[in-house]
This record gives sequence, C-alpha cells and structure tokens, in this order.
Amino acid sequence: MPTDSPAATVPRPLKLAAAVVAVEGLVLFVLGIAEAFTIQSARLVLGLTTSAFFIVYGLGLGLVAFLGLWRAARWSRGPTVFTQLIQLLVAYSFWGGGTKVVAVALAVLSLTVLICIFQKTSTDALAGGDNDHPVL
Repeated sequence: MPTDSPAATVPRPLKLAAAVVAVEGLVLFVLGIAEAFTIQSARLVLGLTTSAFFIVYGLGLGLVAFLGLWRAARWSRGPTVFTQLIQLLVAYSFWGGGTKVVAVALAVLSLTVLICIFQKTSTDALAGGDNDHPVL
C-alpha cells in the first residue's frame, strides 16, 4: 500500500542518521539537566552556562533530527555534518587512559551518521527535499 507521507519517502540510512542524532541530542539534554542539579555556588556562572549549552545543543540536535533529517529537509545536512565532525574531534580528545571506550563510542556514532548522510540515497533525498524550512 503506497503512502505519500514524507517519512515514507525518506531512505533508511537517513532515518538511521536521524535516530542516532536524536539519541545524541537526548544524551546532551540529559547531561545538561544533570549539570543543572550539580551547580555549586562557587562556580555558579560556569555551571549555568554549561548546563544551558548542553540543553540548547541537545534540543537543537533533536530539531535537526526530527524536523530535518527525518523529513529529508535540505537544510539539515549542514548542521548534521558539522556536529558529527566536532564529535569526531571530541572523540579524539578522549583517546587515552580510561576514556578509550568513550572515544570509540563517540567515533563510531559519528562515523555511522556521516556514512548514512553521504550515501547516494540520502544525498539524493536531501538534494531534492521540498521541505527546506522547519515547521515549528
């Protein structure tokens, strides 16, 4: 039974990328909330800005995932690639000592999203996406 919904025409690699980016956004949002609960008065400004950054960044990734990638909107490719390249650099910074597991996890997630975004079916869907602007 054919369907005309935008999500039905989005290729699987793009849906996988959207799911991974959504999970990354959720993790950042939860980290921001957790940071808010551990703010100390001696480092109030640092705690507030760190918490706000994680929360806003997490919400932004959620918007990119659900309003952009999941709908194959052209505008979502740039923020997705940019955040994944940053995540690769963050993964590299965790390499060494007891944080190698974190580095590998971040790198695998980031590379998964990048591979999904740059597959031909995904680039075709993103290049021809009619949904250029998010609907809020």
